Amino acid sequence: MSQNDYVKKILTARVYDVAVETSLDSARNLSARVGNSVLLKREDNQPVFSFKLRGAYNKMVHMPLDVLARGVITASAGNHAQGVAYAAARLNVAATIVVPVTTPRVKIDAVRLHGGPTVEIIQAGESYSDAYAYAAKLQERRGLTFVHPFDDPEVIAGQGTVAMEILRQHQGPIHTIFVPIGGGGLAAGVATYVKAVRPGIKVIGVQTVDSSAMARSMATGHRVALTEVGLFSDSTAVKLVGAETYRLCTAYLDEVITVDTDALCAAIKDVFLDTRSVLEPAGALSVAGMKRYAEREGLVGETLIAITSGANMNFDRLRFVAERAEVGEEREALFAVTIPEARGSFRHMCELIGARNVTEFNYRIADESTAHVFVGVQISQRGESAEIARTFREHGFAAIDLTGDELAKLHVRYMIGGRSPLAENERLFRLEFPERPGALMKFLSTLATNWNISLFHYRHHGADSGSILVGLQVPQTDQAEFGHFLGALGYPLLEESQNTVYRLFL
Repeated sequence: MSQNDYVKKILTARVYDVAVETSLDSARNLSARVGNSVLLKREDNQPVFSFKLRGAYNKMVHMPLDVLARGVITASAGNHAQGVAYAAARLNVAATIVVPVTTPRVKIDAVRLHGGPTVEIIQAGESYSDAYAYAAKLQERRGLTFVHPFDDPEVIAGQGTVAMEILRQHQGPIHTIFVPIGGGGLAAGVATYVKAVRPGIKVIGVQTVDSSAMARSMATGHRVALTEVGLFSDSTAVKLVGAETYRLCTAYLDEVITVDTDALCAAIKDVFLDTRSVLEPAGALSVAGMKRYAEREGLVGETLIAITSGANMNFDRLRFVAERAEVGEEREALFAVTIPEARGSFRHMCELIGARNVTEFNYRIADESTAHVFVGVQISQRGESAEIARTFREHGFAAIDLTGDELAKLHVRYMIGGRSPLAENERLFRLEFPERPGALMKFLSTLATNWNISLFHYRHHGADSGSILVGLQVPQTDQAEFGHFLGALGYPLLEESQNTVYRLFL
């Protein structure tokens, strides 16, 4: 299908039976901070709190009546499911929606609420890919029509109406539009339309570093299937982008950039400060990408538009977001400082922090001559953490900047304790497992092996995955057998046995 064909489809898309034309709001605080005019396209204000309603309804309303009458089926991690459920209720169509067993209850309840009695919800598999495979088999067996979350021309056209609204709402100069990417439906629709109507505007896709299938695919020249994806931004956790969305994004996107979890948390806070609305992680992707791009390019005085794509936030996740937002904005720095166990040294170290606010402080005596301090300090500008670490060292305190250390941020800051003399031959691993009732006990039973658990830390973040830190005592004679055990474990993991913060504090 040509670009002109897509433009016609977007212009004639049937989305406004159910969707609303969302506002294009100025983010005054964020604009002042980044030195550019930042506008937010508020797709988080749709009836299902996500843009996904546009594509789902446009696909279904263009289906022949006899096909529609047989019913539809889809697989989704949440937002597309709500769009299909809402559209099914509006069209009085039976819909089967397959979601992973890891889907938060808040999203399942929303699907049920929007769809009512016309919707059947089935939980299958631990990821979107598993749910998709199950839905494909069920589709064939029941003779249903699949409503794809992203890789369908009608879905892409429905999402492309977001771009049509942006260009109509802002007649002045627009330099860059930032679009979140999971499977690529929104980015494909927006980029295709913008480049046809106002080709001078840049369109940049944004992904998370641990779910960057489109970025990797465009870099290599073919679709790349990821073996694992990060689940913090669950709505964009897609292992393989669509064939059609890849074709369109390759042709019309200017670039795809990636951001990490901390940057996402900081962006959620940024939008809250300007709008008092709470975005889900995927909903803040474009804002995080805009900030990174503006800094990288040294932009000043340009008009930048970020599509805030969704607000289906699990409330329990807010604690984690609040904790990481300060680090993501580089407003907090973390350090491990070793001080002499001598009169006055502790006070001297505190004096070096000066008038800065201390956000966290953990002290642990190590031996007769030294003690270790885990400290968080509020900072005012990028690069200040390196300056503080240098100041510590210049005054005789061994200091390590932990601001970018995931082990420190996720686990160690909550479990300062010191090393036990009983923890011989200990190896340390950080891993994730799917969150659902009973998942933690299942994981623990998996570890019921010949190797003793010497350390264990788990925190629930209100997300689709749980993060665990585990220490296992593995004698040298068992290393080969233990290697086979790790290979068969079935969970993505990272060994942290050589991490300095582990050796200092645990």
